Amino acid sequence: MFKGLKPIIYGGHEVWPLVEGGKGVAATNHASAGAWAAAGGIGTVSAVNADSYDADGRIIPQVYRALTRRERHEELVHYAIDGAVEQVRRAVEIAGGKGAININILWEMGGAQRVLHGVLERTRGMVSGVTCGAGMPYKLSEIAASYEVSYLPIISSARAFRALWKRAYSKASQWLAAVVYEDPWLAGGHNGLSNAEDPLAPQDPYPRVKALRETMREGGIADDIPIVMAGGVWYLRDWNAWIDNPELGSIAFQFGTRPLLTKESPIPQGWKDKLTHIEEGEVLLHRFSPTGFYSSAVRNDFLRQLEARSARQIPFSTQAAGDHQFQLDVGVKGKNFWVTKNDLLRARTWFGAGFTDALKTPDNTLVFVTAAQKADIRKDQSDCMGCLSQCAFSSWMDSETNSTGRLADPRSFCIQKTLQEIAHGGCTDNNLMFAGHGAYNFKRDPFYSNGFVPTVKQLVDRILTGD
Repeated sequence: MFKGLKPIIYGGHEVWPLVEGGKGVAATNHASAGAWAAAGGIGTVSAVNADSYDADGRIIPQVYRALTRRERHEELVHYAIDGAVEQVRRAVEIAGGKGAININILWEMGGAQRVLHGVLERTRGMVSGVTCGAGMPYKLSEIAASYEVSYLPIISSARAFRALWKRAYSKASQWLAAVVYEDPWLAGGHNGLSNAEDPLAPQDPYPRVKALRETMREGGIADDIPIVMAGGVWYLRDWNAWIDNPELGSIAFQFGTRPLLTKESPIPQGWKDKLTHIEEGEVLLHRFSPTGFYSSAVRNDFLRQLEARSARQIPFSTQAAGDHQFQLDVGVKGKNFWVTKNDLLRARTWFGAGFTDALKTPDNTLVFVTAAQKADIRKDQSDCMGCLSQCAFSSWMDSETNSTGRLADPRSFCIQKTLQEIAHGGCTDNNLMFAGHGAYNFKRDPFYSNGFVPTVKQLVDRILTGD
């Protein structure tokens, strides 16, 4: 029998220990976050390049007019702050004093600290907490505490939290509201999988969360500071053994993918329709993201093209050496690239199939693409507006040099472009479509039968039953 959840005190309110996952670039906004809070939970506004509105309530397109990347980066920071502030204000109005409103940022997004300062300065008294992941956000606690706002770091291992706690968080412990454990094998979006962990060998989250609680206890953190389980959560009845478990202490649950299919969800109808047809195994844990992190998204045409592009890849040498004794005669227009005999034959086959242009990667390999693909890649790279602190695709880095010092990687993609497109009506097959690995449940869960799309309140009520 499902035990049921008990309310907790958060942000000065009694709320359900149910957190709406903050999905970046307009996939979570004021409408969904405000409704989640109004239903008694913790709603989360994405503060990652959020939408602003004109006087008539229409979304203001984020157009970048500056000529240099550094200047476009400044435009992006202003868009991000203005948009997130507007989203918070609207979410608080919808919440009507119920629940709580958090904001979510990615530590590795461009200008993250400036954006966080800008948003918190202009939303004093509105935001209860800041969730933050995608990197090691050491300064999160310091910034949040300076505005008397709670912080909720998103981590994927006890080891990561221990490093954050010892270096920074212990100095602002009173503002630590919860620790979000995001399962790196099951959560949607960017994942905190380390190089020591096998992406093909998922680990049971229980011992990992138990280890996190033990680490928190070592730091003197009370058991009533919740660990928020994120990633792979669908039916709470499946997590019955976690509730009121003395080994784990206080547990809350985060839902990222499931709130996408609600009436208040801001994602386009085509995206919502696609969610109802996802099959088990159709979400891919991959490493094409320009952030360098693993991430999970629906394996649509967009990802298949990236997989195929990387498969059309051969190593090269700039002089004849070892097995590289054959000069490449396709795709490189007379330049000196030496490859193996087998790779020369493969390259000729690709060239004959229309993949006529070879692009260098930072790893001394060549990938073969069509002329149209090459043009799109080069344009996207030149249009870079610095949306990440460092980007493998464009070689942008938020530093004095504005460069990572590495060759731009054509095997990746412009993440800002594709996330903005899919969030604002672009084709779901030809854009990155983040989702958790449990998204196939939309098709199986009887709650969604006959095309039913719930309101956020109906979804929260349903979750509280254990289903």
